[in-house]
Amino acid sequence: MLESDIFRALGDPTRRAVYERLSGGERSVTELRAGLPISQPAVSQHLAALKAAGLVGERREGRKVFYRIEPAGLAPLLDWLDRYRAFWPARIERLKDLLKDMDQ
Repeated sequence: MLESDIFRALGDPTRRAVYERLSGGERSVTELRAGLPISQPAVSQHLAALKAAGLVGERREGRKVFYRIEPAGLAPLLDWLDRYRAFWPARIERLKDLLKDMDQ
């Protein structure tokens, strides 16, 4: 999965809400839909997008399907953040030095 796939999947506020609900553990579509102003098919579409991005997995039990967060799905995003974590401190220090020089 690419970082852009993850950002695209989590860029939608409803998908983020569904993903957040899954942080509490496995849920069915019915449980995920509770309190959201969208239809069950719409929740299923959002889950499909999250699954395609590798963020969500499913487990079938008879006719019911339970969804859960796939922690490994965030790995590309964490790798992307790590690259910038090393990048920004040096840049910020240079900016501080520049601003200090401008004040004098």
